[in-house]
Amino acid sequence: MRIAVCDDEKRFINDLTTIIDKLYNSLDIITEEFSQGDELLRSFRSAPYDIVFLDIEMPKMDGITLARKLRELSEDVCIVFLTGHVEYAIQGYEVNALRYLTKPADEAKVREVVDYVLGKQANAKQLWLKTADGDVRLKLSDVLFIESQNQNVAVNTAEDTYVVRGNISDYEERLTSEGFFRIHRGYLISLSKVMKLAGKEVIMEDGTSLPVSRTKESKLKEVLFSFVSREAF
Repeated sequence: MRIAVCDDEKRFINDLTTIIDKLYNSLDIITEEFSQGDELLRSFRSAPYDIVFLDIEMPKMDGITLARKLRELSEDVCIVFLTGHVEYAIQGYEVNALRYLTKPADEAKVREVVDYVLGKQANAKQLWLKTADGDVRLKLSDVLFIESQNQNVAVNTAEDTYVVRGNISDYEERLTSEGFFRIHRGYLISLSKVMKLAGKEVIMEDGTSLPVSRTKESKLKEVLFSFVSREAF
C-alpha cells in the first residue's frame, strides 16, 4: 500500500507518519511526505497512492483544490482530509472524501482508515502477471480481454497491454466464474466490458472489435444475457 501525507506543517506530517509506522511497521506500507500540492501531484502521476491524507488549509494550493485534481487522476484513491473545521465537510462530498480527521490525528481514527482500505484491497479481485519487467497487479475489473499469442497471452486493459508466458485455456479456467467468456480460440473477454454484439463480432468498451466463433455465437448471447440480468439486481 502507498500512502501520501500532504501538509505545510512538518509537525503534523511527523505525527501522522509516526502513527502509521507504529501501527503497520511489519506490513508492506510505504508512506511519503509532501509539503506542497504540486509536489504530490507530480508524484501521483508517476505512481498513484492508495490513501492521501490532505491538510485543507495550505498556501498556494488548498486541500480541496488538490483533492479535485487528484480525483481527476483517479476514482480509486481514498482521500482523507486533515482539518479542525467541520464546515469544509460539504465540499468534501464533491470529491468523494473518505473521512475527515481532526489535527493532530488520533491513532484510533488513523487505524480505522488504513484498516478499511486494507480490507477493501483484500476483497478486490486481482490478477497478478509475471511480465518481463516484473510482477504487475491488475484489478480484474480493469481487464477488457485476453488474447492468445503462441506461447504467450496478452492481457488487455483500456490503458495497457501486458504480454506474459501462458496458455489462454488456463486463464479461461480461472476466470470463467468471474464473468469472462471464451468467444474464440484466441480470445477470452470480460462480459462486463462488452458494448455491442455485431453479427459475428463483439465490440468491447474501448472500441476494439473481436471475432466470435460460429460455435460460440448462441452461447455468448445466452451467458451475456444472464450476466447482465444478474448484475442488474
